[in-house]
Amino acid sequence: QVPFVESGGDTVQPGGSLTLSCAASGSLFGLLAMGWYRQAPGKQRELVAALSNYGAVVNYTDSVKGRFTISRDNAKKTAFLQMNNLKLEDTAVYYCNSGRWEEVLNGKSFDSWGQGTQVTVSS
Repeated sequence: QVPFVESGGDTVQPGGSLTLSCAASGSLFGLLAMGWYRQAPGKQRELVAALSNYGAVVNYTDSVKGRFTISRDNAKKTAFLQMNNLKLEDTAVYYCNSGRWEEVLNGKSFDSWGQGTQVTVSS
């Protein structure tokens, strides 16, 4: 597992857009699937989007389909989450992590997480 630094969170109005970044270190980044997760107050952390190591396979939770786009730049060891048409229910702390595809989809086997980045959607 590779430590991550998430950034890009902010407070936006409904309908607004944000792009989150996830900077990784270590040499395994390009070999692993990436996932973006979020945790809202009082709720469990959930998978938002997942992307395979070379970007061929992608998975989104239903609530963000058509609004969010996950991408990665393996040369820069960075993953991104473009979020459009943000809704009040998107308010959460957003995290990234990486591992085998099954681990990323499950999201419960990771030993460590970054500090996350706060996204607040408020009118």
